[in-house]
Amino acid sequence: MKNYTITVNGNVYDVVVEEGVTSGAPVAAAPVAPKAAPKAAPAAPKAASGAAGSIKIEAGAAGKVFKVEAKVGQAVKKGDAVVILEAMKMEIPVVAPEDGTVASIDVAVGDPVEAGALLATLN
Repeated sequence: MKNYTITVNGNVYDVVVEEGVTSGAPVAAAPVAPKAAPKAAPAAPKAASGAAGSIKIEAGAAGKVFKVEAKVGQAVKKGDAVVILEAMKMEIPVVAPEDGTVASIDVAVGDPVEAGALLATLN
């Protein structure tokens, strides 16, 4: 038997899987009470940039911050990668929607983000 911990919609379950059943008969699993979901990491502090910019750069999909490509004060062109997210083992670049200067980076490497979350701002 193998033990697994699975999270479904924020609920954490301990699951026991029996190996080697070959009779074809269904095997009932013993119910296990859900555990409390782990607490979300606190929001990353904003970079020391003074004020956020007027152009928002938001996550297009839920994932985890894999890499921050730009720095506060850096000039970027439309299409330049600002943040790279990882989702389902894929790296997804989040790019500048237009030319500007990075006013704030609102996430750090390793932060979990939801779709639509603010990642950075430009001026």
